[in-house]
Amino acid sequence: MQHRAAQNTANDLTEQRTATMMPSRLDDIISQSKQQPPVQTAVVHPVDANGLRGALDAAEQGIITPVLVGPAARIQAQAEQLRRPVDHYRIVDTAHSHAAALKAVELAKTGDVQALMKGDLATAELLSAILDKTSGLRTERRLSHAFLMDIPRYHKPLVITDAAINVTPDLMAKADILQNAIDFCRALGIATPKAAILAAVEKVKPAMPSTLDAAALCKMADRRQIQHAIIDGPLAFDNAISLQAARDKHIQSPVSGDADILLAPDLEAANMLAKQLIYLADARSAGLLLGASVPVILNSRADGSEARLASCALASLIMQHTQQSLTEILTNS
Repeated sequence: MQHRAAQNTANDLTEQRTATMMPSRLDDIISQSKQQPPVQTAVVHPVDANGLRGALDAAEQGIITPVLVGPAARIQAQAEQLRRPVDHYRIVDTAHSHAAALKAVELAKTGDVQALMKGDLATAELLSAILDKTSGLRTERRLSHAFLMDIPRYHKPLVITDAAINVTPDLMAKADILQNAIDFCRALGIATPKAAILAAVEKVKPAMPSTLDAAALCKMADRRQIQHAIIDGPLAFDNAISLQAARDKHIQSPVSGDADILLAPDLEAANMLAKQLIYLADARSAGLLLGASVPVILNSRADGSEARLASCALASLIMQHTQQSLTEILTNS
């Protein structure tokens, strides 16, 4: 009973903190997305409350037009529990979550939808369908996940990658992860994002592979193997975020104190960093799976409506940027 009371008190304090926070900079992204046509989005197996509610919230805001892919009876039952009618949305009936993932990918492959949104299924199950060599949504780029974090004590949104897909990426995987994040920032209007390659220290040390990868990535950027960004590393977290910390250590870096992207050395570091910012620094977050032929909204099943809504907004902006870039290429060719 004491533990439950303490937990309830903690939840109450969190809600009070959230209620008194200034409007999120993610609100600006949501507002921008509303100025664009809604994105046809296959919502994969939305049979739980959070997944279905998030999709319907985004639809009611005019950000997406959902195509609900999954067991029709379970989707309808969940909609009734939420008291949110779904009769006016297209429902593609499938037997189970695996079939829903395959069908959603097929809809994206044929152009019937422009984005995917994860519902109540395991990430690995959805990825398996996306990565299928014949029927999937592969591109020449490796898949990676990017969190967009709105942190009250940082002066602009911050991208953290990769906290969800690549467990122990090697150098070439990190190059793809970094380029995905750069392209993501450019789609959000940051023409030349600044990327910090994180390690525990700011010096290259042969015994610490993350510092060697950081140095190699910087040289790859010099040779234009990674493009459209200002990149520096290795940088410890404090040197990446705080200009004063960099000055105290006599580090001269164009990225220190002004980073747009933090590339972590592995998934565990990125995941812990992102969740610490959310739970201890009142950060608000949204995220996308990048590197597939369509954007994939890959929220955790524990994410609330705000994170899902903002992630849908990111997918909308990514789609608009992709279409504009394609139009420019065709016009100039």
